Amino acid sequence: METELFIGGKWVPASSGSRFDVLDPATGDVIASVADGSEVDAISAVEAAAAAGPAWAATAPRVRSEVLRKAFELMTERASELAKLISLENGKALVDAKGEVTYAAEFFRWFAEEAVRGEGVLATAPSGANRILVVRQPVGVCVLVTPWNFPAAMATRKIGPALAAGCTVILKPASDTPLTALAMAAILAEAGAPEGVVNVLPSRSSGKVVSAMLRDQRVRKLSFTGSTEVGRTLLAQAADTVVNTSMELGGNAPFVVFADADLDAALEGAMIAKMRNGGEACTAANRFYVESPLADEFARRLAQRMSGLVVGPGTDEKTQVGPLVNEDTVAKVDGLVRAALDSGAEAVTGGSRPEGPGYYYPPTVLTGVAADAPILREEIFGPVAPIVTFNGEEEAVRLANDTEYGLVAYVYTADLSRGLRVSEAIDAGMVGLNRGLVSDPAAPFGGVKQSGIGREGGHEGLLEYLESKYIALNW
Repeated sequence: METELFIGGKWVPASSGSRFDVLDPATGDVIASVADGSEVDAISAVEAAAAAGPAWAATAPRVRSEVLRKAFELMTERASELAKLISLENGKALVDAKGEVTYAAEFFRWFAEEAVRGEGVLATAPSGANRILVVRQPVGVCVLVTPWNFPAAMATRKIGPALAAGCTVILKPASDTPLTALAMAAILAEAGAPEGVVNVLPSRSSGKVVSAMLRDQRVRKLSFTGSTEVGRTLLAQAADTVVNTSMELGGNAPFVVFADADLDAALEGAMIAKMRNGGEACTAANRFYVESPLADEFARRLAQRMSGLVVGPGTDEKTQVGPLVNEDTVAKVDGLVRAALDSGAEAVTGGSRPEGPGYYYPPTVLTGVAADAPILREEIFGPVAPIVTFNGEEEAVRLANDTEYGLVAYVYTADLSRGLRVSEAIDAGMVGLNRGLVSDPAAPFGGVKQSGIGREGGHEGLLEYLESKYIALNW
């Protein structure tokens, strides 16, 4: 596959000639060398996107729709190949990688359908003096910055609505997983995206290249998925040129189980919410709050299920939990668990990093976690489930909201009134009520508080890439 930069419809080497290695998380071995984009390359990508912008914005919505539809079909045809690539550079189990490819392709299909739905508004002014005509126009050149945990889905979730709206894009993928992003570039080119409409810029100098693009007046949109810390920095930089921003930042999802919940359903939901992608997801259940009468049984059965998962290389068909993406990630997870254990928590299963090569951490269940433990405050991003007990609805809501984050929450109860009441009371942009999975291309994805600004997916996702222009007229 191609490993150069993709700028202006061509595969080009980095201007400096630099390259960087991509590692296999299962072994730490080098699997590829990729062109390392610089600030010079970043501006070249902006130039290509800006040059292609007017023609793409003027392209008929149906034509833009068909490009995305073709990209969906190509991804579907090559699902097995793409899943293996994701597993190889990301480490996730093939079953998760296959699920990601299906999910990622759906964003192209959904926004292929939304491309023809950028409707405006026509109304009469309340005074009767004139008509109010509101038209939707593409924002312009968009910089899209994506993380390593869903290298295909995070790309398509941004590229899909941007292209549907008539915008051109520069995708800056995470340096741990650039190969999937380059594969997306090839697919979109084959699907008919004109030269310069989609540009992909792998780089180890993420901060420098993104900052260079944000300083360019031709860039009018930044969509970022990543940590809250980096998001704050980018928001400050975007303010200098008043760039339109969408931020999908950190999460600290509570998983609340009331005593009247269907225990089997709650356990099934917990396995999905915690172990999807090996826990390396912003939507992963991070804190488990279980009502006291059910807590011991829930912990015992969750540990039983998690301890039975097969850990191994993501590319092995038998693997259910692959390695974490890199050394920094596994060291962070191990540190959070050790701190919890030192403060009195008990590991019902797992709890220590195995010896040997690769960035592995075993599925872990902790009980007796101290209320001030860092593992309840920080995003774990690994296969660890800390369990805390509560008594009553009021305490459950208080504990769930005791965080600066507000991306997603999960609630299990047999009482629908309680479930809806608690769902409304929890500070989160999304809630899974008796469900362990909330993500859907047709639904608005995003958080509140320190978890971000804006929404991706659904019709709202298209509107993030459109500006409303008001025209006053009479006839």
